[in-house]
Amino acid sequence: MPKLTDTQSIILSRAATRPSNLAMPLPEGLAGAAAKMAVTKMIERGWLEEVEANLRRGEPLWRETGDGHGTTLIATEAGLAAIGIEPVVATTMTNVRKAKLEVVSAPQDSPETPADPATPKPVSIRTGTKQATIIALLQRPEGASINEIVEVTGWAQHSARGMISGGLKKKLGFDVATTSDEQRGRIYHIRGSI
Repeated sequence: MPKLTDTQSIILSRAATRPSNLAMPLPEGLAGAAAKMAVTKMIERGWLEEVEANLRRGEPLWRETGDGHGTTLIATEAGLAAIGIEPVVATTMTNVRKAKLEVVSAPQDSPETPADPATPKPVSIRTGTKQATIIALLQRPEGASINEIVEVTGWAQHSARGMISGGLKKKLGFDVATTSDEQRGRIYHIRGSI
């Protein structure tokens, strides 16, 4: 067995007891540069792996990727073997996690096509809602300004901005771009619909 520090042992032992071998959250008191250094060494040795976090299941984030997504850490087969867990158990847990991720990311209309992480997931929007109205405004070739969104929805400006960044970008995964116009101000539009 490889020589592990106390911190590495604690991280791997806790991961072994969690669903999908999640290594997050890290032990209390391990944060900042110390956490980054410990995790980096464990990734280099192949004991931890950084994977996309399933935010719908509430998996804790290791870091945000800046596009409304984040990553989490899982213990690998090598990491679990380093603390004495049988390779069969480690392999089973790793395969279960990979299978769940493939099912979640597989396109629903054609199961024969391989999952492409760059392909956005289909989104269903209820018609007649303010969210649907905002999406329709942003899909127009001319886009929409915050003032135009406020006029249509009756919301405050900060609420409209929150819907764009939180609701449309982060939750629904729309690629919202902005441009500037002298008369209308900042114009928001959903890319691919211009």
